[in-house]
Amino acid sequence: MLALSFGLTAALVWAGHDLLARKLTQGAMLLPIMLVVFGAGSLALAPVALALGDWTAMTNGAISVALAYGLAYALAGGALYRAFSLAPVRLVSPVIGAFPMLSLVIAAAQGQPVTAGDWISVVAIVLGIAIVATASREDGPEGYAAPAAVAMGWAGLSAAGFAMSFALGQEAARQGAELPVMLIGRVAALAAILGIALLRRARLAPAPGQAWLLVLMGAFDALALGLVTAAGQLPRAEYASVAASLFGVLTVVLAAWILRERVRPLQWLGVLTVFSGIGGLGLQSLAQGG
Repeated sequence: MLALSFGLTAALVWAGHDLLARKLTQGAMLLPIMLVVFGAGSLALAPVALALGDWTAMTNGAISVALAYGLAYALAGGALYRAFSLAPVRLVSPVIGAFPMLSLVIAAAQGQPVTAGDWISVVAIVLGIAIVATASREDGPEGYAAPAAVAMGWAGLSAAGFAMSFALGQEAARQGAELPVMLIGRVAALAAILGIALLRRARLAPAPGQAWLLVLMGAFDALALGLVTAAGQLPRAEYASVAASLFGVLTVVLAAWILRERVRPLQWLGVLTVFSGIGGLGLQSLAQGG
């Protein structure tokens, strides 16, 4: 049950992050935004990881997996920001949150037990996300900087990146230790983004007035990712990844409330369906003593 709690908390934190991402990425250069967000997250994590992390547990294999984890997360984050810059939250967030099926497939490939109840609950989550996404196809062109299919393609790439990064992060934590893995991963992601920015000779400074909000986004991102990564040492670690997928629907709710984005009744049905799937996972976790 603790892994599920970690995932749900991460979902709430990521929803706040994504709401800010939608607000700040519209019409903005993405590389400066990513540099500040990833850099702030690294700086927030570094003192804790260096002081409390079990660095002696980090084998060469754990370090290699942690580096791959960071690169996968850079891909997921970059695709996420690109998707939010192109389309409203109600379209791209549910697609980005559709990675739990991939997470359980990866868990099954790793030899971890996946029950029929797990699949039923995850199907409910994915179905709810699909309802929200399908209902969004009736939207008008306002609020879209590109065709909806393009935005959904970026969102799908982000979902695949998240599924892979969560799996790699949890595997690295099993082989080594959580805090060192998190710091190595974030530094690798930051280095990848900085390398791209330098190759493209992109501007590195964010827009005036955005810096403090981007730092807050970085802190949110580091906390949420840390919760999912730390779950790698807990029973049923895949529950954290699945529950974290709730951030997509929570972002839709927050966007409707704060950004005044319109959500149709059918989309709210999708939200309730996702919550039902998360509740099913919680009941199974309790029954199994997780």
